[in-house]
Amino acid sequence: MGIVEEAHNLKVLGSGDRVIVLAHGFGTDQSVWKHLVPHLVDDFRVVLYDNMGAGTTNPEYFDFNRYATLEGYAYDLLAILEEIHVDSCIFVGHSVSAMVGAVASISRPDFFSKIIMISGSPRYLNDVDYYGGFEQEELDQLFEAMGANYKAWCSGFAPLAVGGDLESVAVQEFSRTLFNMRPDIALSVAQTIFQSDMRQILNLVTVPCHILQSVKDLAVPVVVSEYLHQNLGGESIVEVMSSDGHLPQLSSPDIVIPVLLKHIRYDISVA
Repeated sequence: MGIVEEAHNLKVLGSGDRVIVLAHGFGTDQSVWKHLVPHLVDDFRVVLYDNMGAGTTNPEYFDFNRYATLEGYAYDLLAILEEIHVDSCIFVGHSVSAMVGAVASISRPDFFSKIIMISGSPRYLNDVDYYGGFEQEELDQLFEAMGANYKAWCSGFAPLAVGGDLESVAVQEFSRTLFNMRPDIALSVAQTIFQSDMRQILNLVTVPCHILQSVKDLAVPVVVSEYLHQNLGGESIVEVMSSDGHLPQLSSPDIVIPVLLKHIRYDISVA
């Protein structure tokens, strides 16, 4: 196993001619896809990996400079696809990985037959004529709380992000993977994501994009999905799901898995 595979805990499961790559968001790891994977392995080669900085990765490999921008993660994704000789894939990116896939597709559109974005956002901060959901003061308070007492912050943030029942298995699961991150790495990753602004690159994304979004999401207002739809450079389609929360594939699999499978199997028809 090469250094890339080892570093990212790369797994390739299932059989099939087509490749599907599943990429997780902040505070989770590849286990966030556990409800989806069983539905894919009979028809696809399923590629799972952990983003650098996830609690399951070696913190020694986390380069604070490299991962100060989303491009660092995009380079990792391209390295993974090259390492395992993927010519073309369906890419499913959750949260920050939706934008990471978009960035990667600009330099290598041939690698991506389509991108399925779940709870993705090009910018979390409000701006003139743009509603991202957060004011700078709110983000500063979030970063301060993370730095002051990471465990306490995790306990408070997990139920807000997941939504629904405070005692749910999904909240417990997200709390676990969030707390697995080294606190200084978690803070750095959160700052990179929440301060990112990818709006200017959206028109360079020519790969078809399927934009999936919970009707209620602490981190991403529903209007953001429409913003992506209007500003992406290629064909795109939006589906707002009746799920609650930022990790709907984990917390509402009964709603989200059928929607995901539909978008994986069907392409956007160009009239």
